[in-house]
Amino acid sequence: MTNTNLISRPGRIISPISLLIWIILTSALVFTLMPIVFMFSASMMPSKDILKMPFPWIPKEFHWQNFTKAIAGNDGSFIFIRNFSNSVIVSAVVTVTTVILSSMTGYGLAKFRFKGRNIVFLAIMATMMIPFEAIMIPLYLVATKLHLQNSYGGLIIPFLVNAFGVFMMRQYLLPFPDEFLDATRIDGAGELSIFWHIVLPNCAPAIATLSILTFRSQWDNLLWPLLVAQSEKMKTLPLYIVKFAAEKYTDEGAMMAVAVLGSIPMLILFFTMSRYFVSGASVFSSRKG
Repeated sequence: MTNTNLISRPGRIISPISLLIWIILTSALVFTLMPIVFMFSASMMPSKDILKMPFPWIPKEFHWQNFTKAIAGNDGSFIFIRNFSNSVIVSAVVTVTTVILSSMTGYGLAKFRFKGRNIVFLAIMATMMIPFEAIMIPLYLVATKLHLQNSYGGLIIPFLVNAFGVFMMRQYLLPFPDEFLDATRIDGAGELSIFWHIVLPNCAPAIATLSILTFRSQWDNLLWPLLVAQSEKMKTLPLYIVKFAAEKYTDEGAMMAVAVLGSIPMLILFFTMSRYFVSGASVFSSRKG
């Protein structure tokens, strides 16, 4: 008797449901990658080729001048290099500090028993419900009073503590065996030593996931730098891209080139830590508080 619900292949039996899922996932992958492929292809084409229909996905000639224009800027000042460096510095400092503080706080909330622990945790989680736009003006007024405008401090300090990071690290550390920590304390290890040499090395997937999410959030941050960075030398890459696109709106190749340059650090970070990121995301999604 033939099963009409199955499709036979040499060595395999594929159900229609599996085939449908495969088609949906493949379609999603194609639609996700198409804008990225378009961006990279268009960045190496002259503008006249970008506007052709159908779009020539493989450049007939490589137009490297697009990248020269993107780096030199509209006025030839090469301010792109400074703005790019600002984004790297701000994103890196915020990411490292967020990972350390979130790990410490999450470790304390997960493994230390003290009165009011759950209240503290709920208070931290409550801040996640407040949109940034609601506290943006008070933050700006505080930054102005402290003279943090046009400084790295103004760009970095408001984002050093991340409620989501605390939540994520706490959830990841909850199943960590208390017996193992108690054994190291009996051996004479201090709490700081336990944290640095035992807890952190065992949190690599969670740290990688939090690092990528935090770095991406800061790398794409436009609204806050728009408020506190009026000086051209203190502006970050998103502000540069917005200004460049507004002044070069007829030069599609140069706009795509600056978009490619802005994407490279995130792509490098993701592919460097992708193994840990996928592992951390899957483990985190399967854990409950």
